[in-house]
Amino acid sequence: MAPLLHSLLEHSAVEHPERPALVDGDRSFAYEQLNGRANQLARLLVASGVAPGDRVGLHLDKSLEAVVGIYGILKAGAAYVPLDPRAPAIRLAYIVKDCDIRVLLTSRRQAGTWEEMMGEGAPIETLVVMDGLEGLPDRPSGVTVEDGFDLDRYPAAPTGVRRIDEDLAYILYTSGSTGAPKGVMLSHRNALAFVQWAIGEVDVTHEDRLSSHAPLHFDLSVFDLFAAAGAGASVALVPRATSVFPVEVARFIDQHQITVWYSVPSILSLLTQHGNLTDGALPSLRTMIFAGEVFPSKYLSRLMSQLPHVEFHNWYGPTETNVCTAYRVTEPPDAEGGDIPIGRAIGNVETFVVGEDGSEVAPGERGELFVRGATVMHGYWGDPEKTAERLVRHGASVGPADLAYATGDLVQELDSGDYRFLGRKDHQIKSRGYRIELGEIETALNSHPGVRECAVIAIPDDVVSNRIWAYVVVEGEHSKSDLIKWCAERVPKYMIPEAFEFQSALPKTSTGKIDRQSLSQAPV
Repeated sequence: MAPLLHSLLEHSAVEHPERPALVDGDRSFAYEQLNGRANQLARLLVASGVAPGDRVGLHLDKSLEAVVGIYGILKAGAAYVPLDPRAPAIRLAYIVKDCDIRVLLTSRRQAGTWEEMMGEGAPIETLVVMDGLEGLPDRPSGVTVEDGFDLDRYPAAPTGVRRIDEDLAYILYTSGSTGAPKGVMLSHRNALAFVQWAIGEVDVTHEDRLSSHAPLHFDLSVFDLFAAAGAGASVALVPRATSVFPVEVARFIDQHQITVWYSVPSILSLLTQHGNLTDGALPSLRTMIFAGEVFPSKYLSRLMSQLPHVEFHNWYGPTETNVCTAYRVTEPPDAEGGDIPIGRAIGNVETFVVGEDGSEVAPGERGELFVRGATVMHGYWGDPEKTAERLVRHGASVGPADLAYATGDLVQELDSGDYRFLGRKDHQIKSRGYRIELGEIETALNSHPGVRECAVIAIPDDVVSNRIWAYVVVEGEHSKSDLIKWCAERVPKYMIPEAFEFQSALPKTSTGKIDRQSLSQAPV
């Protein structure tokens, strides 16, 4: 077993040196090239003062340079911290300060934010401009600027830096309940446990061609990059603009002969509606994996009918566990039959369901899902209180493996042994004395043939505790009364939204999920 994430790349560089590792538009790297380039960058980072255990920022659009950056950081013994290039400078500065990032890998395109970040107190000492210094405007004062495009001045041999699998590999920042981002710490072991399970689960080989659709600050990217490296497969980076047009997504899959696709369901819902898929479409594709949020059954059923030769997998897990349960969808679900299961625990992971009294519940009863095992995070960076709140003791022994992550997700174990996802614990509300799962209302609305997507939000109210508000995107002519009637046939009266806000599209986060926080802050 490879003890470190970058060992996957090094192994494939020996076994498949000339095979294409990475494709970025009309540019590409073979495995030997990618490995050598990453070694050169690692040497630059070490020469710039990066020491084992440091955090190095990755402030780049997804590209050849960004992937070289990830491997170079790991080979230097540091942990990479991907920063959303489109996030506000004040948020980026918060993350850089929180993680004490001194070295930032970036590009000329991001030059306009460097001064802003440092003006907000970001302690950056070195900028490595991965696409070179030519044409760079005035350099920020007080920092060293390195040319990351000119790496040939460094040997392509390994640095010799030694690490162990319990050391941090990366920190992913997610939205926190307090409004401040929280840094999820994942070790080499955490990531490898998932990656090696995933390679076996969907049988990735050196003959496969994977896509990399997710941004690098989203945990779905871990499968794209490292499962490909672990199997010696090729991975093609999906341009950001491509995701906006479903026809372009289909064209990308065909052009690059993608065999394994992994993304959030929203892009797949658009693909089935507007991708112009015909009989025999996407013949190269053999496996489609989705994760991140619920895939409405009506769209999944249609997509499976459009692509009968493709195997479909539903993977579930918060950033804190990467993937922890999985379910293979063997036949199209009933379009109005509710959401498909999220499956059962993956290898070297245990899951169990806990009730409000803190004890495990019987199969069939509702409760919060807990996860323990190799994929579970080390904790939240710089926040021991939050870590202790979410990583809790399980069982009678005192070893670290007995800490389980409290997901905050409500589930129910079905007779099959698979879990059914019911919604978020923090989306469970009280209204007029009734306990209500907002996710259950969304499932009912999503089953309506005219609803393209929806989000149900609780609006605090002094009289009834919470009022229920639904934001919906519809196709065709559908009125509020249509949706009320539909809901009345599927949920109790007290769960029918009081108001329906019709929109042309719902806001999305940078990872492609519905941005519920912005909806909850919208005027009503």
